[in-house]
Amino acid sequence: MLSCVIIPTFNESKAIGGLIRQIHKLGHKVIIIDDGSIDETASIALDCQAEVLRNSKNLGKGASLIKGYNFAIAQGFDTLITMDGDGQHASADIPAFIERAQNSACVIIVGNRMAMTKGMPFLRILTNRFMSGFISLLTKQYIPDTQCGFRLIKKEVFTKINLSTSKYETESELLIRAAHLGFKIESIPVRTIYSGEKSQINPLVDTLRFLRLIFKEFTRKL
Repeated sequence: MLSCVIIPTFNESKAIGGLIRQIHKLGHKVIIIDDGSIDETASIALDCQAEVLRNSKNLGKGASLIKGYNFAIAQGFDTLITMDGDGQHASADIPAFIERAQNSACVIIVGNRMAMTKGMPFLRILTNRFMSGFISLLTKQYIPDTQCGFRLIKKEVFTKINLSTSKYETESELLIRAAHLGFKIESIPVRTIYSGEKSQINPLVDTLRFLRLIFKEFTRKL
């Protein structure tokens, strides 16, 4: 199982170097997608021997993930792990994703932070529980933390899915469309490290994008 770690980033110079070094110690190639950062994110990643793909301007998390997916598959990787670049995901949890993937028929494994929410902002807890419940109904599979960006995805998912979104809703689109095609999705517990980071999600704008996605996916099945 040839795996790599894909990290979309936007102005993550404070955390990205340490994260890359931790992942390299586990023996995985790191692919950084720099989404138009104006800080030293890209140069730090290059100094840490990561593969760096750059967007000339900020295109969104979804667009960056899709760029990373396509690059990794073209490079021959069959297992793609995605993480956020702000240091909230613990690289020590990566082996648990690999182990589950080797012993399961599922094609997507999603990290579940909801059993350990200490330090998680209350509004984020509420949003995660609402969104996860809603998407679980749509997918007819129980996914306790659909908003977690720490995931393992096997390449066969992308042989049948062309993602159409470009912002934060892309991660939800992937789950919904994979489930509708009959792919199995599982979850494993992961730790999340909160250090007062400010979320880049715009509650109003990104909720509207999510609702538009749901409408599009619903009409697609009619």
